[in-house]
Amino acid sequence: MSRGEIPGIELGPEGGRSLSARESEIMGLIADGHTNGEIASSLFLAEKTVKNHVRSIYSKLGVGNRSAAIAHWLGRRTATPALRARRP
Repeated sequence: MSRGEIPGIELGPEGGRSLSARESEIMGLIADGHTNGEIASSLFLAEKTVKNHVRSIYSKLGVGNRSAAIAHWLGRRTATPALRARRP
């Protein structure tokens, strides 16, 4: 491990931290339009735990709200690198 690295955190393609498997699962449910309460029920978690994951997701994606997180998530999942390069 080099200096400044955080154990267990991988860097994503743009140099940001990658989401954990659980965070990716929760982000997928957010993108599908589910509320924190619905996510908590379906994953057998406390709603506070989901809120903590959401806060971590926002931090890792560099966004401040649910809409921006969804836009970022969907943009990364659907756009190919060649298409991203052509966007203004």
